[in-house]
Amino acid sequence: MINSRSHRRFIFSVAILAVAAGIAGCATTDRTTTGSIAPDSAGTAVPSGNFDQMNEQQLMQASTGLGTRYQANPKDKTTAMKFATVLRMTGRSDQALAVMRSLAIAYPQDREVLAAYGKALASSGEFEAALDALRRAQTPEYPDWKLLSAQGAILDQLGKTSEARDLYRQALQINANEASILSNMGMSYVLSGELNTAESYMRKAVTAPGSDSRVRQNLALVIGLQGRFDEAETIAKQELSPQQAQANVRYLRSMLAQQNSWNMLKDKSKPKS
Repeated sequence: MINSRSHRRFIFSVAILAVAAGIAGCATTDRTTTGSIAPDSAGTAVPSGNFDQMNEQQLMQASTGLGTRYQANPKDKTTAMKFATVLRMTGRSDQALAVMRSLAIAYPQDREVLAAYGKALASSGEFEAALDALRRAQTPEYPDWKLLSAQGAILDQLGKTSEARDLYRQALQINANEASILSNMGMSYVLSGELNTAESYMRKAVTAPGSDSRVRQNLALVIGLQGRFDEAETIAKQELSPQQAQANVRYLRSMLAQQNSWNMLKDKSKPKS
């Protein structure tokens, strides 16, 4: 049996990589959305469209154009935030963090900049600093549900499950039935191995406003983790090509076969007497 820290590391690696295995292009994980693959909300692509709709070549072209504009004026907030987003999506998290750190110095009181800086810190694994930036971006009298959910996702990765779920509940009080919050809550239960509860939240998330491909892929992941591979593949095929969906399921099978992981997950999922 693996210890609890190894268990969390295993589950998180599955939650990230099993989805990533089926993603076309070159996207990196946004650790403020537990287990999903996504950019932040720092703007739209250049010249039009969303970054998460772009393929690898389009992202690289956007990166080149934004890089030129950023060099011309590093304090242009909109350009810098978009540039940092594309850098993270193309695997250059350290460079993205450097861009956002400079911007945070230029705009130390700007909530939008602090929020994006927090996400950049989280993407680079600097979780404590990310939490500090997100908390400074938050306004207690008018809390932002997106920031609450982002903080929760980081706390989940630090093993502070109870605190994370409290924040998700606060976020749901502000924006009830929001898909991304429900998905984060579901992935929180995946990280603790409570797969039945995780599936319940994921099924709510996929029918909630704002649900997208990433949320549905997370549902497929949770079902696959319970060994229902055919069902997981059927759901994944709605979002991915058949080859990508099969690759995800193969990855899940191989991961669950390691270190007695499948028995561990079944034990974790059983209700406690």
